[in-house]
Amino acid sequence: MDPNAFVRISVASVALKMPLASKAWVDVLSASSSCFCEIKLSNFPVQIAPVPLVSLKKLEPDYQVIAACFYLDEPSLRKLLTTSCFTSSLPCLEITVYASKQGSSCRVSSGKVLGKFALPVGGEWAVAKPLQVHSGWVCIEKSKADGERSGAELHLNVTIEPDPRYIFQFDDQPELSPQILQVQGNSRQTIFTCKFSRDRGWRSRNGFLDGSSGVESSKERKERKGWLIIIHDLSGSPVAAASMITPFVPTTGSDCVSRSNPGAWLILRAGPVGEDNWMPWGRLEAWRERGTKGGLGCRFQLVVDDVGVPSAGNFVSVTETVISAQNGGTFLIDTTKFRLDNQVCAALDNPHTSGDFCFSMNPFLTVGGFVMSVSIQGEGKCSKPEVQLAMMHVTCIEDAGAFMALAAAVDLSMDACRPFSKKLRKSFVPSDSCL
Repeated sequence: MDPNAFVRISVASVALKMPLASKAWVDVLSASSSCFCEIKLSNFPVQIAPVPLVSLKKLEPDYQVIAACFYLDEPSLRKLLTTSCFTSSLPCLEITVYASKQGSSCRVSSGKVLGKFALPVGGEWAVAKPLQVHSGWVCIEKSKADGERSGAELHLNVTIEPDPRYIFQFDDQPELSPQILQVQGNSRQTIFTCKFSRDRGWRSRNGFLDGSSGVESSKERKERKGWLIIIHDLSGSPVAAASMITPFVPTTGSDCVSRSNPGAWLILRAGPVGEDNWMPWGRLEAWRERGTKGGLGCRFQLVVDDVGVPSAGNFVSVTETVISAQNGGTFLIDTTKFRLDNQVCAALDNPHTSGDFCFSMNPFLTVGGFVMSVSIQGEGKCSKPEVQLAMMHVTCIEDAGAFMALAAAVDLSMDACRPFSKKLRKSFVPSDSCL
């Protein structure tokens, strides 16, 4: 599989120091303020991060903390490096530092500007190897119109590095058992096939793949359960699956699945013996957010123990997001700012935890950066999920298959969380079911 070219621009080890005698320093201390910065790059969404104050005795910032990341594909990078007829200069990476009162939110409207720094984008940003374009302290000052200098210094490291990704596209809705294509430039090649089923009453030997207990006996019963999608490679062998292990049921007095009682999918990989031997990899919980425009809430948890049946203690939360039910959106796993707690670190260090089925688990959790994204359509729309997957997390075709199962579960959750007062599409409904 050939990846698509992406680059990652990261801003890390941000810190601020100011002379003790400066007015800005006195203002910050007297108001018990905290500092934050607004980081802009061209037309990309603005990112906001806290800025720690560093005393003159301790001049070294935390080099492990990443304040912001921007991901650019090849066309976006090319556009960024191209000057237009309306301007003769290239854009800049801009960092504006604010002070805000303690307890207030990191919002521009609530902050006082301490200074700004702009790093021009240069042609060297297009190199195909890691490059540090800035490292160290710089003086920041207010604009000339403000008529004063703050005397503050800002520390930051700006790094550009390749971040190649595989791109996949479902060629139809997941419930229609589509093919999954790998997209590379203008080329599209079938890489997986899907098989969707519901209420088949089928179990695997270890019980993880459970089609549940057959078609509903009562037409008045409100629940969606037993959905199952299996990912096969081109030889027809199953490599991964998503099994609905917790039914999606409406909360009492409502017709929606609530956050307090979410439905859940178990994401599995096929074991070496074949279809009857599956190993758990992760769990996806989904619910409908409250409100008139309630979106789809998703929480993904990774299994950190491959021994026995998964339990609450075997999962670590990796990401949680809300996707617009009306317009759709993107489910994202990015561990740039992810931190493991001591309990999880101990589990990963346990020799009984590591194994063939914990594929890419340690890099997934301990190496910060983009992992995957899946873009889906809103409720009731024809959704053909597009998946982007970091190359560093794929060592074999089975690795990619597990992420495809997760992507399918995210997309199917939009339908599973559809208000029960609304009917599902016919593709979900057996002839003898009322759902």
